[in-house]
Amino acid sequence: MSTAQRPNKPRLADLTSGWDDRDLIIYRLLLLFAIVFPFGATFLTGGSGGALINTAADAGVYVLLAIGLNIVVGYAGLLDLGYAAFFAIGAYTVGMFSSGQLYGSPLHHEIHLPFWLLLFVGMFAAAGFGALLGAPTLRLRGDYLAIVTLGFGEIVPRIFRYLGPGSVLGNWTGGVNGIAGIDPPSLPFGISGPWENGAAFGFLPRFDFIDPLAFYILMVILVVLCVIAANNLYRSRLGRAWMAVREDEVAAAATGVNTVAIKLLAFAIGASFSGFAGTYYGAKLSLVSSENFAFVVSVTVLIMVVLGGMGNIPGVIIGALGIYYVLFNLLTNLPDLAVNAANSIGLGFLNTSKGDWIGLHDEVQRLNFLVFGLILVLVMLLRPQGLLPSRVREQELAKGISEEAVFDLREES
Repeated sequence: MSTAQRPNKPRLADLTSGWDDRDLIIYRLLLLFAIVFPFGATFLTGGSGGALINTAADAGVYVLLAIGLNIVVGYAGLLDLGYAAFFAIGAYTVGMFSSGQLYGSPLHHEIHLPFWLLLFVGMFAAAGFGALLGAPTLRLRGDYLAIVTLGFGEIVPRIFRYLGPGSVLGNWTGGVNGIAGIDPPSLPFGISGPWENGAAFGFLPRFDFIDPLAFYILMVILVVLCVIAANNLYRSRLGRAWMAVREDEVAAAATGVNTVAIKLLAFAIGASFSGFAGTYYGAKLSLVSSENFAFVVSVTVLIMVVLGGMGNIPGVIIGALGIYYVLFNLLTNLPDLAVNAANSIGLGFLNTSKGDWIGLHDEVQRLNFLVFGLILVLVMLLRPQGLLPSRVREQELAKGISEEAVFDLREES
């Protein structure tokens, strides 16, 4: 006579498992930091932490871009120098279909689609153009592939700039002025509470995303979803095929991997992440301009991926946050920091311009990108594998070529 088995009670070891996994620890710390950050920013600034929260939401855009480029560069080993083009496609998608821009176009009709639908429209639009870029470049590798993607990245913003007032095709994108007045994301309901100037708890018939905290929460949710998707791709058969192509495309083809489809999927899926980020970026900024998608954006995102650790999502996130902080906080405040440091050690005379000396503040401002370059060089010299590399990359750089298969090393990680 069989007896029903009692369900096992959760053990403490099950609840605290995973602390021997480096990447899982990083994920937990990053999630904890994301939850605590708004409260810490508000407390440290005496209730005026909106600027810091808004900056953190903007940094999340680069995190999404880095996660997507990591699929192309880190997983599939395809060098893409035109990644900002897909970012622009996502942003212009939300700009054209969530504003009054198309009223002045040959359509003469405004289109206002909801932001939540445009997230997927922008994602699929960018993925489609990613496949179009990948199709003619399947036979190219290395530097040649980089040149083609660089050309694509330069063409797309100029097309958006051309399709403005005075274009023979009509005013579709606003030209150099871009698209303004983009509808913010909204929900059919909302909750009010003490966080809004001490208001009482209650339900709202409509909630528009205007407050920086709302955009920050939305960005955290989007990053979590993209991390889950990227991790699932990494562990799937498609992820194994990408890594096989990255290690040796000829050997991968000989073992039955359809390298054509695999490379197309890498371009398309990586581009979809960029379009996803561009849709959020356009809706948050409420303005889309071709100047925001220059070549320097593609290079910056590539630096984030390489510096953080190609092929490892926690490393890519840390690299994106670190580079964003250096570019948009440290370098911006570096002249003032230099002036204060000179005054504190009795070298205040350096702050005064005299002759060819323009003053410490302006001199340091001139050298901003020299300092940025030195930081990158030092990091790459000290950590050539990246700040937090994947186990596979770490083994490759530490041991070099060995008889053990790379996939075996991946399974051990």
